Amino acid sequence: MILEKATFAAGCFWGVEYLFSRIKGVERTTVGYTGGTTKDPTYQLVCAGKTGHAEAVDILFDPTIISYEELLQVFFKNHDPTTPNRQGIDVGSQYRSAIFYHNQKQLISAKSVVNSLEKTNLFSRPIVTQIVPTTQFYRAEEYHQKYFKKNEMKGCSIHN
Repeated sequence: MILEKATFAAGCFWGVEYLFSRIKGVERTTVGYTGGTTKDPTYQLVCAGKTGHAEAVDILFDPTIISYEELLQVFFKNHDPTTPNRQGIDVGSQYRSAIFYHNQKQLISAKSVVNSLEKTNLFSRPIVTQIVPTTQFYRAEEYHQKYFKKNEMKGCSIHN
């Protein structure tokens, strides 16, 4: 089995990771920071908006079970790609909507999906999702990994 990688930013990485971790064909998810200039950023620095990084999710998936295009559809269906540097109450460049492509095929797919969505008028405003090449991905602190899954076990509920 040859796995492929996808990297998305769509607001707070906890919910994004939880969403993708539950999809058949997704083998592993990791939350972290990417797209900025600071090496080895911490959560506190990223939240302060001092790094240029976005909260993101690295996804390893089996393309024989789920395609990259299907992952893009999930990505766009589950956040607002029309709000720059914001998702819900979370505001700042670390919460931007971004697709970090890993190869030319992903770039072409991402642009194609955005063009298709814009033609449907599904969104009342233009899509502002960044489509940029992947950069160094920094794994977030351990307490952020599988955050919702860990806290479901403690009786917390998810409100997405």
